[in-house]
Amino acid sequence: MQAVRLLTAFHPTRLAPHPDGVYLEFKVARSLTGTLSTTDKRRPPPVPQNAPTSKEVAESESKIAVVIPCYRETAHIMSVIESIGDEVSQIFVIDDACPDHTGKYVLANCTDGRVKVLTHGQNTGVGGATLTGYKSAIESGANIIVKLDGDGQMDPAHIEDLVKPLRQGDADYAKGNRFFNLDGLSRMPKTRILGNLLLSFASKVSSGYWNVFDPTNGYTAIRSNVAQHLPFDKLDQGFFFESDMLFRLYLLRAVVADIPMPANYGNEKSSLKIRNVIFSFTIKHWINTTKRIFYTYFLRDFGVASIELVLGKIMLLCGMAYGVYGWHGSSVSGVPATAGTVLLAALPVILGTQFLIGFIDHDTRNVPTKPLR
Repeated sequence: MQAVRLLTAFHPTRLAPHPDGVYLEFKVARSLTGTLSTTDKRRPPPVPQNAPTSKEVAESESKIAVVIPCYRETAHIMSVIESIGDEVSQIFVIDDACPDHTGKYVLANCTDGRVKVLTHGQNTGVGGATLTGYKSAIESGANIIVKLDGDGQMDPAHIEDLVKPLRQGDADYAKGNRFFNLDGLSRMPKTRILGNLLLSFASKVSSGYWNVFDPTNGYTAIRSNVAQHLPFDKLDQGFFFESDMLFRLYLLRAVVADIPMPANYGNEKSSLKIRNVIFSFTIKHWINTTKRIFYTYFLRDFGVASIELVLGKIMLLCGMAYGVYGWHGSSVSGVPATAGTVLLAALPVILGTQFLIGFIDHDTRNVPTKPLR
């Protein structure tokens, strides 16, 4: 602040150039003493018109690694690797003790500097091979890990679509959904369509992700900081890996995104046969369903939904048991059951069913919606 004595009147405000290239604003105040006060007020620097947002910066800085579990994939693995775009920083090929030595084949024929081959001494299954790739990708500093099969059924051109919700912070895990575009289903075997429908519903029940479909689709992407919290030693190492992954992600309350993509079937043969896994999948889905409901509604919390489940089961079972007992007694004695007897059996069944419907309604709305940080 400076003060000078004035003998004449000045305009109220006047701008004067400053040596630093900015302006000094002189505010003139008339007082009884004739004093002029000046205030130095610098303009803020201009904001660039095309400055990237924090979300765009995060997208550009994300490091993507692709994990390719392999078992007898020499016929397609090279074309898969060659189709992977520049958005991917690293490619991990896991030779799961392949009889045709897929890993050695890649080392001998691939010149892509991003590729690193990892070889298992014994076969662990697609889940075990994928987890090996996850660990290596995390150690390498990848932000996002994409799992891509080596049989050519998954088009690497969709990697950008798959990782987009993860880059933008809208999801923790993304998976492909081949059933969204109905036009492409004509190329999918009919038995596989039926099997996937049954497995999809079972997966909804066991995982709690009622908003996703096509659980056996192995085209997935996960943020590495989420993958670090997964119990690698407990995850299924076989074909149940993708379904078990959803169950574990639900326990973490991770957000899962379904990404539509076309089915891509050629002359390759899938190792997954529905008839060979239907029994084991049923048992594993039942176990995961029991664990999920107990962890979610009795161990971590106990609320209205928990009471609805308990009362619903008790009343439904008691009503059915009493109804069977009354029906048996009536058939033996030859005397028709009275209206009161029928009502005593029917009322608990009706109320129990309503309680269970209320629980299912709550469970379908209890899907995680806030991404992990």
